[in-house]
Amino acid sequence: MDTKQYIESGILELYVYGLLSETENMEVSQMAIEHQEIETEIISIEKAIVNLSTSFSPFLSTDNFEKIKAKLDLKYSKVIEMKPRNNWSQYVGWAAAVTLLVGIGYQYTQLNDTQNQVANVTKEKTNLQSAVASLELKNKQTQTALTVVRDTKNTVINLGGQAVSPTSSAKIYWNKETEVVYVDASGLPEPPKGMVYQIWSLKLAPQLTPTSIGLLSDFSANTEKIFAVEKTGDAEAFGITLEPAGGSKSPTMEQLYTLGKV
Repeated sequence: MDTKQYIESGILELYVYGLLSETENMEVSQMAIEHQEIETEIISIEKAIVNLSTSFSPFLSTDNFEKIKAKLDLKYSKVIEMKPRNNWSQYVGWAAAVTLLVGIGYQYTQLNDTQNQVANVTKEKTNLQSAVASLELKNKQTQTALTVVRDTKNTVINLGGQAVSPTSSAKIYWNKETEVVYVDASGLPEPPKGMVYQIWSLKLAPQLTPTSIGLLSDFSANTEKIFAVEKTGDAEAFGITLEPAGGSKSPTMEQLYTLGKV
């Protein structure tokens, strides 16, 4: 493109108005350095813009300026005194903040009370469930005891106290047909900690032969003291000894609490 076409393209006017990009501005500046006619055209465009803006500017004479200045001095010569304003919004803000804090504190207290109530209700519910479970267990034990005692097919064997505990007693309820055995241990004292009562089915002839048929576990929890033990079909006597927790393979005769013959 020659210089004439470049000038007629309108890019120089955009350059003067500041509407070109940085790259385009550098290009026009370089063209002005290289071509005198382009630089002259740019100067001409700038002068035309200055003249055009001047023609639209209003002419202000010295007299008019002084008149306007005098009016302004007269109108704004007095200083307007600003009265302090009661800052009610500040007090309202503080009051709102205090009210909010009080409300939060109240809600926090209420929340704690509610949580405590929930905890108490949960505890009461747990206690009630435990009580119901305990009653159900006791009722079951009572029903079992009544069934055992009332069963006419049961043979009742009374076990008397022995040397280690003369006042002790127990009863065996033995159904010889079904071989089911129940023990009424209400006449036995509470076993020491770490000890347990063990039930023995005894054969007397041709020699004494003891066979363990069970332990009276959870002695304290069983309020009726009626215990189901293992079956036996050929017992000639029954005995109860006090043994270490878990039981023994053979009876500790020094700890024989009760004994009874069928």
